[in-house]
Amino acid sequence: MNKRERVLAALNNLPVDRPPVGFWFHFQAGQGVGEACVKAHLDYYNHIDVDMVKIMCDSYFDYPNPVAKSVQSPQDWYNMQPLGPDSPFIREQVARAKAVKAGLKDDMVVIYNVFAPFSLIRFGTSDELVTRHLKEDPKAVQYALDVIAKDAALLSELLIREAGIDGIYYCVQGGEKDRMSVETYRELIGPSDRAVLEHANRFSENNVLHCCGWAGIPNHLEVWQDYPAKAINWACFIEDMDLTQGKAFFGGKCVLGGFDNRPCGVLFSGTREEVEATTRALVQAAGTTGVILGADCTLPASIDKERIGWVVDAVRRLA
Repeated sequence: MNKRERVLAALNNLPVDRPPVGFWFHFQAGQGVGEACVKAHLDYYNHIDVDMVKIMCDSYFDYPNPVAKSVQSPQDWYNMQPLGPDSPFIREQVARAKAVKAGLKDDMVVIYNVFAPFSLIRFGTSDELVTRHLKEDPKAVQYALDVIAKDAALLSELLIREAGIDGIYYCVQGGEKDRMSVETYRELIGPSDRAVLEHANRFSENNVLHCCGWAGIPNHLEVWQDYPAKAINWACFIEDMDLTQGKAFFGGKCVLGGFDNRPCGVLFSGTREEVEATTRALVQAAGTTGVILGADCTLPASIDKERIGWVVDAVRRLA
């Protein structure tokens, strides 16, 4: 099997010659924008022999809506309008994805990181402000989330249709157990989450859901349990849910992960023998069907990239 065949088979729970491998990270300072960012992606993916590509949205975390930048009272959210298809926020990300895809030496499945509206609204303002406004006037914040969802959905569509990528890596956040209840999340945040993912699904069936454990706090994973994605990635070590348990929890869908992304994890700090032993143990426990080996989340930028090759080498020897 070539890399593309292997990943597509895994996404569809079909037999593979070996489980595919995919790891990613935010790039170093100076590599997060423009040609330098494209080059950083290609320097990694054309030299470390992983099976799939995730293009990072570095430098585009900050949702640049002018109303969001000036909002003070909850009522201000009602002044928001979508950025639209000609905004640099959308056009520049599409151009990045197209350039990275064009420069890959292998035919690989390529996905692009897209944040859900609840992440974008907090990046564009602050967590504190959004949390406060959700309590004061949740409908106003929901209006803003719906506006942002239109931009995120359009971005997803154009990444697939114009840049030619295979799908999005859709990052949902905000489900931490100390933030809000399951019922509140489903009522206030869920609709905008789904609007983007469901729109992306109109253009590709190969979309991956990332249930982010960025805060180091367990999430109410049940709020994302039935989201319509082809594969699921979550923080196994934060959620205390391994690949086998997660595959059952998420209805048998393809699962991506298994390695702790933190500096304390074996991939970052273990010996080669420990990394290879962990790889073998993951495959033995989770099997080879509908499994992509990766990390809980983005790896630290400082990781020695050769360590990722250790995982690939270990998996190859299992084939």
